[in-house]
Amino acid sequence: MAGSLEEQMAGLRQQEQNIINYKSNIDWLEGDHQLLPESLVFDNKHTVYSMEVLMRDAKGLSQEQLNEFWASFNHFDRKRNGMMEPDDFRACLISMGYDLGEVEFACIMTMVDPNAAGVVTFQAFVDFMTRETAETDTAEQVVASFKILAGDKNYITPEELRQELPTEQAEYCIRHMAPYRFQGSGWSPGLYGLLQCPLWEE
Repeated sequence: MAGSLEEQMAGLRQQEQNIINYKSNIDWLEGDHQLLPESLVFDNKHTVYSMEVLMRDAKGLSQEQLNEFWASFNHFDRKRNGMMEPDDFRACLISMGYDLGEVEFACIMTMVDPNAAGVVTFQAFVDFMTRETAETDTAEQVVASFKILAGDKNYITPEELRQELPTEQAEYCIRHMAPYRFQGSGWSPGLYGLLQCPLWEE
């Protein structure tokens, strides 16, 4: 923007008013956008982009991850209408290993169905699963984190664990990590091997 500060402020106010005037069109477009996946419309012959590709790219998902999410969603969409009812969604989560009480499930439902429509759309399901998978460390990430704590050694001492981790987590690691074995020699008491760490298997 050019001009004096007053002219720039006036220009910004005009832009703000234009946006406010256009809001009804944005709401209308958003409503149509929500209807597309609910109607199982993922492709548009008039564009090279598909909703599936746009969703995948926006979330940073691989095609394989998106296919897995779609297979899970589709399996539990009993009515085949592109939406899971709460009981279907709960069964889906349980099948993926979630241990849910009533309170936990109600909390999740407020995330995936904020308008209390009583259904979970594929978009909401992907949003939830993307958040969940982003928060779950892989085995490689866990080992990498421990290597940083261990100063790039292949083992870590109980003292290092207790110094760097909260007491409960440190004691859990000490109880569950396998002793470290130097090449060509026996087990070393008081040293825990990073590559034998079973933490992510539980």
